[in-house]
Amino acid sequence: MSVTVRVPAKVNVQLGVGAARPDGFHDLANVFLAVGLYDEVTATPADALRVTCEGPDAGQVPLDRTNLAARAAIALAERYGRTPDVHLHIAKDIPVAGGMAGGSADGAAALLACDALWGTRATRDELLDICAGLGSDVPFSLVGGAALGTGRGEKLTALDTGGTFHWVFALAPRGLSTPAVFREFDRLAAGRDIPEPVASPDVLDALAEGDPDALAAAVSNDLQPAALSLFPELAGTLAAGRAAGALAALVSGSGPTTAFLVRDTAAAAAVAEALRTSGTCRTVRTATGPAPGATVLRERH
Repeated sequence: MSVTVRVPAKVNVQLGVGAARPDGFHDLANVFLAVGLYDEVTATPADALRVTCEGPDAGQVPLDRTNLAARAAIALAERYGRTPDVHLHIAKDIPVAGGMAGGSADGAAALLACDALWGTRATRDELLDICAGLGSDVPFSLVGGAALGTGRGEKLTALDTGGTFHWVFALAPRGLSTPAVFREFDRLAAGRDIPEPVASPDVLDALAEGDPDALAAAVSNDLQPAALSLFPELAGTLAAGRAAGALAALVSGSGPTTAFLVRDTAAAAAVAEALRTSGTCRTVRTATGPAPGATVLRERH
C-alpha cells in the first residue's frame, strides 16, 4: 500500500524573538497561520529508507537522512521498535529555504504517512512530541490552522480565526539559512536588552475577528532586520508590494520569501501582477489562510 499526506506552508503574522538561551535557541512568541501552498509526501514500503523529490527547486532538497522527512520516519520507527524501511516521495510546492516551513512540513507529513502506513496508531500527543524533537516549526505543520507557538516555537496554543486572509508571496532568487538569520539577529542585538517575547493582543484580536485591516496594522517580525541585513535586495520587493496596494508587507519567518497581506482575491491578483513585473523577485504565488494541517489524502492498497 501507499499513503499520501498533504501539508501546508505557513506565514508568521507575528514573530517575536527573545535573547539567545544557553542552549542556543531563542524564546519566541510565534503566531503561525497555515496557508494554502502544499507539499505532498507519499510513503510506500521499501527494503530501506529512501527519499525522492520532484517539483520547483527539488534539486535543493537533501535526499539523505538529514532530510526532515527521513528523520521523522527514523524517529517514529525508533519509538515503535521497527526499522524505517520506507520510500518517501516528496512532491514540493512550498518554496525551499523560503521561511515558509517547507522542510518542517515534509517532516510532519512523513510522520503522519508512516504512522498510517505502519499502523503504529500513535496518539496526537505522541506525534506532536516527535515533531517537537525534529524542529521548532514541525508541530505547527502537523496542526495547521492558526496557533501561538511559545518556547522555541514548539509549544502550541490553537487560535481562533474569524475569516479568510488573502496573501501574496514573492519568492527570492536564492535562499536564506535560518541559523544564519538568527546569528545575524544576535549580532544586531548585541549590547541591547531584549525583552521577553509576548503575543500581541492586536494580532490575536485581528485573527479572531477575521479583519485584514486590523491584522495589517499589527503584523511584525523581529527577524526582518536580520534578514534584510543579509539580503538587502528584499527591501525593494517589500517596497514594490506596498506600492501595489498591499495592506502589509513583511519578510516571512527567517526569509527570504516576502509576504503581502491583501484584502481580497482581486487585490491579490493585482499585487501579484505588479510584483511579477517589478523585477524584484523570482516568482510570485497567492494563497489564503487558515489552511488545515497535515492530512491523509489517500491510502492505496
